Amino acid sequence: MTPVPFLDAPLTATEARVLATLMEKARTVPDSYPLTLNSLQTGCNQKSARDPVMNLSEHDIAEALDGLRDRALVFETQGGRTTRYEHNAQRGLGVPEQAAVLLGMLMLRGPQTAGELRLNTERWYKFLDIASVEAFLEELQERPAEKGGPMVVRLPRQPGEREARWAHLLCGPVDTASLTSPAPLGTDPGALEALEARVQALEHRIRELEERLERAGA
Repeated sequence: MTPVPFLDAPLTATEARVLATLMEKARTVPDSYPLTLNSLQTGCNQKSARDPVMNLSEHDIAEALDGLRDRALVFETQGGRTTRYEHNAQRGLGVPEQAAVLLGMLMLRGPQTAGELRLNTERWYKFLDIASVEAFLEELQERPAEKGGPMVVRLPRQPGEREARWAHLLCGPVDTASLTSPAPLGTDPGALEALEARVQALEHRIRELEERLERAGA
């Protein structure tokens, strides 16, 4: 596995999911944060707003926490009788708040366009417009070697897509060939956009309901 310049080694997919989940919950359910191992497992294994959907065991998550703790990306805290976990992503990665938010969302939901990132991060950080999202993405992509090199990459635009998607590099280089596939014949881009907007609205509503239930059970 090729090391990532700004980390001693690439994050595993599980480590990325654990770190991103802690980043998400710190902003969306602050009353329940830092998270217990059980709450973290529930967040990592959510069926909505996750790509890919995972089914991680407590052992998987504990192992990932060890790796993240060694990189100073996660810390343990004591909350009563239960150990809780909080992230240190922004300082650990050495990026500004806006860049950390974008990296967290890319880890959580996979490659996305700048417009999707602005919509999906709305509860984490309110970007002024898509141009500001693109500016931070470009800054992360053009990060000089002395600062560790690029942290994101703009993917080739797929047939039928109006915007290119972005992917993070925290888990190592991205196989762009595996992420590009032609649009089905006869697909109407306008219809796809409308469907995507409806799906995102529904996902947003589901996230709100899940987080209300989580707060109620905390």
